[in-house]
Amino acid sequence: MSNRRTFLKNAATAAGFPMIVKSSVLGLQGAVPPSDRVRIATIGVGWMGGSHVDAFLRVPAAQYAAVCDIDKNHLAEAKAKIDKKYGNTDCVTYHSFEEVVARKDIDAVSMACPDHWHGLVSVAALKAGKDVYGEKPLAYNFHEGLMIVNAVAKGNRIWQTGSWQRSKENFRRAVELVRNGRIGKITRVEVGLPGGHTDFAKTKDKTEFTAPPAELDYDRWLGPAPVVPYCEARVHKNWRWNLAFGGGQLMDWIGHHVDIAHWGMDADSTGPIEIEGVGEYPPKDALWNTATKYKITAKYANGMEMIIAGGHKGIRSGTKWIGEEGWVWVDRSGLEASSEAILKSEIKESEVQIPKSPGHYEEFIASVRSRKETLTPARVAIRSATPGWLGQIAMLTERKLQWDPVKQHIVNDKDASKLLSRNMRAPWKL
Repeated sequence: MSNRRTFLKNAATAAGFPMIVKSSVLGLQGAVPPSDRVRIATIGVGWMGGSHVDAFLRVPAAQYAAVCDIDKNHLAEAKAKIDKKYGNTDCVTYHSFEEVVARKDIDAVSMACPDHWHGLVSVAALKAGKDVYGEKPLAYNFHEGLMIVNAVAKGNRIWQTGSWQRSKENFRRAVELVRNGRIGKITRVEVGLPGGHTDFAKTKDKTEFTAPPAELDYDRWLGPAPVVPYCEARVHKNWRWNLAFGGGQLMDWIGHHVDIAHWGMDADSTGPIEIEGVGEYPPKDALWNTATKYKITAKYANGMEMIIAGGHKGIRSGTKWIGEEGWVWVDRSGLEASSEAILKSEIKESEVQIPKSPGHYEEFIASVRSRKETLTPARVAIRSATPGWLGQIAMLTERKLQWDPVKQHIVNDKDASKLLSRNMRAPWKL
């Protein structure tokens, strides 16, 4: 790490509060000398990881030092992109994430592995002193998410979850209206997520068991998950639809619309007290076995109720807060309210001010430099994902769960509590 980066971090730590640094120094404007940039590596450079590479290459204060993947084709594509941008071949490629996090000269990593790898890779990076941009949901399950949260706190690291909707103006504006009482007391929140299975990889018909392709280290791709035969339809992109690797549409989207719902509810530090759900699952031995249709009801101590639904009519995609004096709805397609007056309402200086982000990736790099917490830190991400993890458990066990949002555990249900974690395949462990 350069002397200047060391000075900035040490000064911030010694002062005990975030430094205020001009945006030009943080690389939000203009060029930044290579010696003054945050050296970054991306672990997992397939679909989402490729987007990470594209995004961080546009941030002047970030400098790629390495990329890592267990698919040689993904790795070659990412390196070629970086080399073209920088006009050199300095970016190093790695097969093992352990080699990346062991490098002392790398300041931060972005992580875009399948969900079943989130905990292992993230905790290793955090323990090695790296700041992390980690994809949503925070982790494969609650226990692994808690390990990430604890590692962030213990190491005083910066974490940004890929819940990028918090960096978009329509979501920020919606939350500001709700948090400032424009719809009165919130009584109900409706969160509409996708249902079914989306064939992202266009491989749904490629379900035969075959030998893995030469470019993919399939055993390491499985990692802590159970050993299952290789088939193209359940690896890249479509791994989401198998419970051994991901949580279906529910967990793929929980870090987006439920994250926004909690933001508006001012529930970033709490969670539900009761949760129940019904879901429709394919056979357990199916290649794709995550819920195709689901409806979860979460109740909070203050009386609010949240409905999370996928594949159900009547629950509109996005987040809708319903209050005693109106409603606000937001999605990637726009922002609406029960009245024009609510939409045009001015937020006064004396009211709750929701911070504006310079951009989700830009903010992460700026936070690495300033040591100021991001909009989507790990402590928030675990709260955003908890209704999804609990809802999944409630659906699989077919019973109502009681949750203690302070101690963060399931109350009086040992069998359900076991599903908050998993047994990892040896030799992997957290």
